[in-house]
Amino acid sequence: MKDMKRIFAEWPVSIPRTGLIVTSFSETIPFCNYMLCGDLILLERKTPDASGARRVIIGFDAIQAVKILDAIELARFTAMGFQAVHLQT
Repeated sequence: MKDMKRIFAEWPVSIPRTGLIVTSFSETIPFCNYMLCGDLILLERKTPDASGARRVIIGFDAIQAVKILDAIELARFTAMGFQAVHLQT
């Protein structure tokens, strides 16, 4: 949970704040922006879901994956703490 929270807390300005969150409830939530509060994240949607909601609050412990929709080179993700792995031959 702390790694997922850190990714959102330190999201670089060079990467758009858009994507999809896959939850432990097997739900996919698209987002176009977000806000943080402790162990919760408030997601904003561009369009409402089937029940008319444009925003959803979810705990970081319920996030299974984050999908990035924009075509972004991998090197820009080092700002989030990711590192390239160099294989030895």
